[in-house]
Amino acid sequence: MNSNASPQNIRRQNKIQNSLFLLWFIGPALLVYLIYVIYPIFATFYYSMFKWSGIQTEKTFIALQNYVTLLSDNVFWMTVSNNLLLVIASVVTQIPLGLVMALILFAPLKGMRLFRTVYFLPLLMSTVAVGILWSLIYDPMFGVINKTLEAIGLGSWQNGWLGDTKTAFIAVIITICWQYTPFYMILFRAAISGIPTDIYESAGIDGCSGFKKFWHITLPLIKPTIITSSVLSVIGSLKYFDLIFVMTEGGPSSSTELMATYMYKQAFSQFNMGYASSISFTMFVIAFVVALIILAADRSRAKANQ
Repeated sequence: MNSNASPQNIRRQNKIQNSLFLLWFIGPALLVYLIYVIYPIFATFYYSMFKWSGIQTEKTFIALQNYVTLLSDNVFWMTVSNNLLLVIASVVTQIPLGLVMALILFAPLKGMRLFRTVYFLPLLMSTVAVGILWSLIYDPMFGVINKTLEAIGLGSWQNGWLGDTKTAFIAVIITICWQYTPFYMILFRAAISGIPTDIYESAGIDGCSGFKKFWHITLPLIKPTIITSSVLSVIGSLKYFDLIFVMTEGGPSSSTELMATYMYKQAFSQFNMGYASSISFTMFVIAFVVALIILAADRSRAKANQ
């Protein structure tokens, strides 16, 4: 009997063929992921070890000096603080509002199709358009907010909302939440739609009210979506850039500066590519660690409930 035809060898050959078959399909996507996601992470760390303008071909190796400078950079720590505030504001505001909006869409009211469209419009708009729109709303001379305050006799409350260090960051956070809350509304609506109606009917027979159904049925069953939304919100807030750059460019006096906007200025305004790379890699590390903490906390909580 030929040893190559043994059942063990046949199973091994089948596994190899299955692996090659799977690699044939996932290979192109994996290659793109490695080139455009994994490789840039290591490349960023590599460039952060140099003093380099990004234009000249010569680079000066300075090891971890950029990170040492980063630790004593007051502007950088202000950007970290602003990013953390944005993370808290996004999680506390966007996710609950998205859930409430998703629940409203299930209400048996007329015109729900119109509300679905209206709710979703901010997410369809480009970030640049949203930034320009809200800059006009906050305009100290002709903005809707100041004109409304003047019309109702509260002219003393008028302010240059984006030009005041006390209000600029709050104004930007409001705009960000207005644009991205519909995204979480979509996630929650899809999660709630996947809950079997039989569960609600059984709860109704047992005498559960609407709030009890939400608290004991809806909320536990959409918990994975809440965790996913929290991770997306945290990571997105840590690397946020475009809207703030359009509205304030990090000003006034760096009051709305984020790590991403500060990195951009270091790279393309001051041509300090090595230092910008150290900021970028630090952003990645912070986002990665925070995401791991959230996932680990959720796993430990799930094990405790078992």
